[in-house]
Amino acid sequence: MEKSIFEHMITFIYVSDLDKTKIFYEKVMGFPLRLDQGTCRIVETNQKGGGLLGYCARDQKSAPADNLIITLVTSSVDEWYDYLTCCGVDIPEPPKLNLNYNIYHFFFSDPDGYKLEIQEFRDPAW
Repeated sequence: MEKSIFEHMITFIYVSDLDKTKIFYEKVMGFPLRLDQGTCRIVETNQKGGGLLGYCARDQKSAPADNLIITLVTSSVDEWYDYLTCCGVDIPEPPKLNLNYNIYHFFFSDPDGYKLEIQEFRDPAW
């Protein structure tokens, strides 16, 4: 596979109070909203739109270690899955459509256990 460059990188954090976090990042910090997904919101952290932060309502059962996801956005999800699988990366599940967020994606971990996601937005609002 000729590796494509990712279109965006989003750092997702999970938060205990979505409304307080919305006020902080969108009002206090002034980050414009890029996409509202209901339980997740994605904001732009710079003027060119290259820096993106997503914050999502946390499931109270989730452990603090699960509160960070590095998301790489591409239209080549299947190609990346095939490539990473061929490289021996352990990927628990193949790419799938998530109807809640209208994305096509899969998860895996880096050598230190950080969660990574490769995804494509299917939402026309993106």
